[in-house]
Amino acid sequence: MAKARARTTIRKVKDRWKAKNWYQIVSPSLFNNVPVAETLSDTPDSLIGRVTEVSLQDLTNDFRKSHIKLLFTIDKVEQNTAYTQLKGHLLTSDYLRRMIRRRKSRVDGVFDVETRDGALLRVKPFAIAEKRIQSSQKKLIRNVMKDVISKEGKAKTLNSFIKDCLDGKTGSEIYKHCKIYYPVKRIEINKTEIIRLPTVIIEDEKPVEKPEEESKEPSKEESEVPSEEEIVKGSPEEEPQEEKEVLAEEEITAEETEKAEKPKKKTKAKTTTKKKTTPKKKTKKKKEATPE
Repeated sequence: MAKARARTTIRKVKDRWKAKNWYQIVSPSLFNNVPVAETLSDTPDSLIGRVTEVSLQDLTNDFRKSHIKLLFTIDKVEQNTAYTQLKGHLLTSDYLRRMIRRRKSRVDGVFDVETRDGALLRVKPFAIAEKRIQSSQKKLIRNVMKDVISKEGKAKTLNSFIKDCLDGKTGSEIYKHCKIYYPVKRIEINKTEIIRLPTVIIEDEKPVEKPEEESKEPSKEESEVPSEEEIVKGSPEEEPQEEKEVLAEEEITAEETEKAEKPKKKTKAKTTTKKKTTPKKKTKKKKEATPE
């Protein structure tokens, strides 16, 4: 009886790993649908709602942005690919510890912003001052943060606002406005959370016309400038004339110097011989006259 029960239990147990399939996770359109990771699951429905954490360095190949973490949630599965949406971003703990030191004050803020396309965001910026500041100064800095973030959120879509947060443009704008009250050392956005997805589809403005105009303008200027071939053709005719003039000047100067040096040497030799001969003759005459 015991052997029969053991056989039935072995038949019932199945290997769950063999029943699972691999699915490739893809980043959202904001990051050009770059493949991020792979996961296992029994059914595609079980994948929906999963969260994956990726650093921005893996998507952009920029080492300077390795401290930024992105959170993606899977919302759709087609065949063996899982499509995601951005949930938010974080800064690593070691990056924050490097900036925060003793005898420095930190100003944190939490603000809810509604974007132009109807999305709702929760933004958490922070500022670091070089010295300890008063609570009144902290309040002013916090109000400046709120005003700048609310203005940018209303004027931009969700994708453009997140791009500015990741690139550090929003932090730099807050820094400019905070200089009036206190010279803050650094301002960055620590965390963002997407509470509500956009309700209206608005395409981001792409500056395509500007680079074309800039490329056309220098072409006109280049046409006015003489080409390299023309410069090369004109150069050999001019060079020998300059060389001839230089050689003629050198020959004239050399001749003048030789003429000026020759008479000087002759005069020096004559004067030296006269001075040496005259005293010797006088001395001899005096010596001859004395013995007589």
